Formats: sequence, C-alpha cells, structure tokens
Amino acid sequence: MRLLVRFMGFLFAAGTVVFLVGVGAVAGLIWHFSKDLPDYSQLQDYEPPVMTRVHAVDGSLLGEYAKERRLYLPIQAVPKLVINAFLAAEDKNFYEHGGIDYTGMARAGLLYLQNYGSNRRPQGASTITQQVAKNFLLTNEVSFARKIKEALLAMRIEKTYSKDKILELYLNEIYLGLGAYGIAAASLVYFDKSVNELTVAEAAYLAALPKMPATLHPVRNRDRAIERRNYVIDRLQENGWIKQADAEKARKEPLVVTNRSNGAHTFAGEYFAEEVRRDIFERYGEKKLYEGGLSVRTTLDPKIQVMARKTMVAGLVNYDEQQGYRGAISKLDISGDWGVKLAEIKSLSDISPWRMAVVLETSDQSARIGFQPNRELGGAVSKQRETGLVTLDGVRWARAAQGNAKGKTPTSVAQVLQPGDVIYADPLYTKEGQPVEGQYRLRQIPEVSGAMVVMDPWTGRVLAMVGGFSFDQSQFNRATQAYRQPGSSFKPIVYSAALDNGYTPSTVVLDAPIEIDQGQGAGVWRPENFSANKYQGPVTLRNALRQSLNTVTVRLAQDIGMPLIGEYARRFGVYDELPNYLSYALGAGETTAMRMVTAYSMLANGGRRVKPTLIDRIQDRYGHTIFKHDQRECRGCDAPGGWKNQPEPQLIDRREQVLDSMTAYQITELMEGVVQAGTATVVREVGKPIAGKTGTTNEAKDAWFVGFSPDIAVAIYMGYDKPRPLGKGNAATGGHLAAPIARDFLKLALADKPAVPFKVPAGIKLIRVVAKTGMRAGPGETGGTILEAFKPGTAPPDNYSVIGVADADGRMGVPASQQQQPDSGFFMRPGTGGLY
Repeated sequence: MRLLVRFMGFLFAAGTVVFLVGVGAVAGLIWHFSKDLPDYSQLQDYEPPVMTRVHAVDGSLLGEYAKERRLYLPIQAVPKLVINAFLAAEDKNFYEHGGIDYTGMARAGLLYLQNYGSNRRPQGASTITQQVAKNFLLTNEVSFARKIKEALLAMRIEKTYSKDKILELYLNEIYLGLGAYGIAAASLVYFDKSVNELTVAEAAYLAALPKMPATLHPVRNRDRAIERRNYVIDRLQENGWIKQADAEKARKEPLVVTNRSNGAHTFAGEYFAEEVRRDIFERYGEKKLYEGGLSVRTTLDPKIQVMARKTMVAGLVNYDEQQGYRGAISKLDISGDWGVKLAEIKSLSDISPWRMAVVLETSDQSARIGFQPNRELGGAVSKQRETGLVTLDGVRWARAAQGNAKGKTPTSVAQVLQPGDVIYADPLYTKEGQPVEGQYRLRQIPEVSGAMVVMDPWTGRVLAMVGGFSFDQSQFNRATQAYRQPGSSFKPIVYSAALDNGYTPSTVVLDAPIEIDQGQGAGVWRPENFSANKYQGPVTLRNALRQSLNTVTVRLAQDIGMPLIGEYARRFGVYDELPNYLSYALGAGETTAMRMVTAYSMLANGGRRVKPTLIDRIQDRYGHTIFKHDQRECRGCDAPGGWKNQPEPQLIDRREQVLDSMTAYQITELMEGVVQAGTATVVREVGKPIAGKTGTTNEAKDAWFVGFSPDIAVAIYMGYDKPRPLGKGNAATGGHLAAPIARDFLKLALADKPAVPFKVPAGIKLIRVVAKTGMRAGPGETGGTILEAFKPGTAPPDNYSVIGVADADGRMGVPASQQQQPDSGFFMRPGTGGLY
C-alpha cells in the first residue's frame, strides 16, 4: 500500500514538473513569438488601395483605374445575405469565438497527422480574425511559426477592435479572383451588380472564392465552382440563414458571369477617358491615381460624345471609300474550323457595329461570310458560329484603288471578294434606315484620320472628344497630341487683331498678285489665292474672310505687323510663340484641334479667357473636393438661415478679357458670313446661327472646320497621320471634307435647341452698308446691302481707301531698311506659300 502511495506521489510530482515545464515552454514560445509581432494598431488607420472611378456628367461610369480593383464598403452597407454567405463559408462561429476556433484547430491538426508525408498542403483552421492578421500583417508562408503569430495577433485584434470592424476589414481586403479585391469590386467584376443586387447563388459563389479563386474559375472550372457554391448554399440553409425553398432555387441557378471591361465604359469615350487618366496622373502621381480612390466627375456629355463619334467616323469612312477598296485585311485557310483561326486575328473592339468576318464562298450576287466568334471569360473561343451574306449592294462602293485613279464599279461580288478574305462588315440598311436581316455591307478601316473636339464656349468644358477612328487601333489622341497646320482657320485670329486695333469690317484691302522680297537672299515669295490667277481688286475685310483670300490676309498682316498677330495668337492659346513670318498669317504654324476650339470659344463668349478642361470636380476617398474647374466666386450662395428675401446670389467672373467684346461680335458676324455665303455654306443646312471658318493647308494635307453656335463650339480636322495630299481642287478642301462633318454633328447636337442669334454687346452700332464696297448705303437703298457692326467712333467709309496699293515698281516689296530685321514682322520664311 505504501508503495502504491509513494508511486502515486511520484507520478503526481512528475506530472506537476511536466506541467510546469509545459507551461513554461508555452510561455516561452509565446514570449518568443510575441517579440517580433507587427503593430496591429495600424489597422485602425488602414487605408486600402482603392480604385479611382471616372464619371460622365450624367453620372454614368466612364472608366476605372486601379492596380487592385477595390471599392471600400463600410460594414453597414453590406447586405446581411452577403455577410452570412461569407460566415457560412469561412467562419460560422465568428461572432462567438475570441479570435481562435479551437475545435477547428483540433480538426485541422488531426487531418495533418493523417496526411503526414503525403506532400499535401495542410488544411487551415483560420478564423476570419486570423485571416485579417495574416492578410494585413503577415505573409502567406506555410509554417507553424506563422500560424502561432497569426493566433497571437488574432487574440490581440479581438480585444482591440469590434467584430464588425474586423469583418469590414476582411470583406474589403480579400482577393476574389479576376483582379477583384473586396466584395464590392468582385460583385461588379463577376456580375456587373452592386452587392445589394446579388442573388443567393451569386453571394454564395463570391463567398466560395477566398480560399481558391483560381481553382473556382467560373468558366475553366465551372463544375467545381458550382459544387463549391452549392456547398456554401447548404451551409446557409443548415445555419437557418435562408429558407429551404430559396436554397433549392439557388442550387439550380446556372453560374452566369459578366466579363466587365476594365477600360472606358461609356461608348466612344476611350480617347476622353485616357486624356483624363493622363491629367490625374500629372496632377497627383501614379499612387493617387491607382490607389487613392478618387471620384472624378468629368465634363463629357455621353449623348454629344456619341453624336461626335458617329459623325466623325462617318466622315472618315465616306472619304476613304471614295478613294477605292484596298483589299482584304489578310487571307485565311478556311478548311476545318474557320472560327478558331479567325479568333486568333486581332480585331478592333471599339468600332461596333462593324465585325470581323471571313469570306466562306462567293457568287456574282453575294458572298457568304462567317463572323469572328466571341471569347468566353476564360479565353476559350465560343463554339457558336454566325454567318451572313454580303450582297452586291454592299460592295458597289468597292472600286479598286489605283493610285489617283479608281477602277470601275463592281458588277459582281466575286470581283471584290474571294474565299478566305478577312474583312469587316456591318449590317446593310434600307433607305429608311432599317437593317436588312442577314445582309451585310463590306467595310474597310480608313487610312485617313482626324479629330473632333466639342466645347462649351462659356466655360471651356470639353463636352466630347474624338481622337481618331479607333482607340483600339491607335491610342494617339489627334485632338490633343497631333500638331497640324490650321490653314485658313487661323485667319479669324488675324482679322480679330486688326478689328481690335482700328480696322472695321468695311476696311478695304487690295486683292491682287503680291510679291514679297524676303531679303537675305531668300528670293521672292508669291502667295496665291485658292483660285489662282483670279483676283477681285479692292475688297472689304468681310468679303475677304468670306472667300478666304490669301493675298488680302498677307497685305493685312503686313500692314498691322506680325508681332501684333503673334501676340493675339498667344492670347488665344493657338501658339505659344508665333514666328514673324508672313506665311504664319495663313496658318503655316502647327497647333492642335483642342487649341483651335478653345480660341474660337473665346470669340463666341465675347472675348473672355477660357481654360479647356475635361474635369469638373475631383473628390478624395472621403468625399472631400480637392479640385474644381469653376473658380468663379458666388456671392450670396452660402447665406445662413436659408432664404429671407435677400438679393439673389451673384457669380463674380474675374477671367481675363483677351478680346474686346465688340471686336468678338464683329468677327463672329464676319464668320457667320462665311457660313451663309462663303467657303462653309454646307453648314448653313443646320438652320441655326453658326459662325465658323474652313481651313485647307498647303498641298491639301489637312482639311479643317472650326466654328460655333451661341452655346457650343466645335473643331474638326481630317488628314493622314503621315501627311500627304487629300486630293486636288475643291474636293480636298475644308469646305468639302471637314465642314460636312460639322454640319452633320451640329444638326444632331442642336436639333432640340431654338435658333438663338448671337448676342449684340452694348455699344455696337448696326449700320446698313453696301455689301460689295462696305460704304454706307444711301437713303432708301436696300438692294445689295447688309447691316454691319461698328464700334463707337467708327463708321462706314464715305470713299475708297485701299490698303495694299502697289508701289511705283508694281511690287509690294519690303523697305531695304527692314530686310535684315526678321523681328520686324515682314521677314518671310522660304517655301511656305500656297496655303488657303
């Protein structure tokens, strides 16, 4: 008995020692791993990388920019269904445990012993709190040391933060595949829905993703993804969080995901969105752009953008088709599955309704074509094959391109298309604008390009921008990055400088051959009008601008001096520095469509400076405004106590007056004459007051129209990226190529707008003059007369006083004293004549 007692005492003593040693070892381990634990207090001030979102004026999403696609969602905004789905999948006892699930740990430990030596990855037993500790503060290393640190951090986090805060961090940080971080972004990426719109099946699928998003890919591993989704649905039902009927319905629901684009989401807004992205990058840097969670409200009007895109593309395509058909994009072996082969050819994604197709067979009356199949979310080629017919009506335009000449109009489809030809096609429409079912029209990507910018002339807000035919084809934005000669569309700046310095619309200048001795051995320059060898003698400034007479503009520039014109060009932002060569008065310098529309906007708004902007407002992730374009002061807008019959608020506009308002009206009236009876008469079809000017550069390499109504300004140019002539004669002028695009656009943009005349500023006198001579009309004289605008102190001339009469030798030469002074404004750069 004693021996038994002594033995039991020995066992108790040994057990006590082992226990104390174990406790000491555990305490030592805790102390050891606690030394290097990261500071978990940083979770309190955690600012995750959040995507920047860009919106149009109507709130529609224009683009998203992020390295990690994440939208931070407060826990109060997360639906109970979504919370329950993640708890069912990851940690159903989350609201009961203190950070560690000991039952789960024991189960995982047992499984580890069973699988020991099998090279299988150990099963985790991490609670949501432990996952927060790992994701925010630790690495993904698979080791006991990391698991111990994870557990220690989880317990400390539970003592410091509420359960809702921990869950909020988890639901916004987790990676859920396809580049989506957090549930808000994942809901958009997978289903194009907000979290509040998710069904039971959709919420369950998202909840299944955290542990293995790649393995549960909705296309490549659809069966496994559905199996795991249904497992989560079962757990939701077992926990009593959804009804049995809802669970059964959700399990039967197919797994359908939406491949949401990462680029511009507003049709035809790609060039605009990229320009905004560059702007934000330059303002705030890369980190703020891709991680700062900025909310950007842009100036883009989606309706006007679509109109601009539609009319610009139509203009480019119409011109290109007139040059003839250049042939198929490539040839394809159509034996076997042609769809897979066609899918490998890069097609432009932003030229809908055009679609890439391959010709399968041809006859005289039609060609059967097969369209490029879509790719599914996982990248696999769709098994669906769609075909159609290109009819003879759809290829009649396709005369063979033969240099400057073109072939005969096709009389057979087989003359144009052959089996294996890879082409673009779009639906064939009737004259009434209805698509003909199953019939298509041959298309080709135009070689010519161009740009359009639409602006609010009163604020500088860019309402629409087209930077080329296709952003997918070329991201080079011709509206802001392409520097081209504006040709005669620059002349209104020259005339504005003259009108602002004592000239009137009735000032008479000689239209006659002119020779400029350029000095310094550079020879003689002989600028010509577009209609060479046709001159009108003395003409008024109004008639000279209306007919775009080059010799008059040169004489006018010579009379007022190129330094003055350069100053006005700088004021209007057309050029930063304008060289003192007379050819620059004819638009020989290079500028952009954005600069030109901004300059014309200042003419339209009465001479006030406007700064072009694509952004109205930028807010940070907390909703604080960090930028706004409108800097006007609003006096009385913040009146305390609400409305108490005080004076109405006033907007104080301190913008610079770059041009006298009366001068702005005079030049507007002259350009309205260009539209009514000058080089831009095609725009007259809009049926509303429009002022504008065409431009065609040397050798017809660029064609322009820039103009405005009282409330909208537009600049358009057409030209090849590698400049070459657009053609010969009238067919290659701005009035023939660019002005019709402006007409079509303005018809759409102003369709529901009243015909508001341009506002006459105070002080302007409207006096009737003889249209041809500019002299005052006699009493009762009405035939051939117009109302002309004059400033106070000026009036129509009573007799002819002509600027530019030749000297005794018959030459408009430069005085010898000025020939060696390029800065005098009379020095000519050689080889720059012939603009019109």
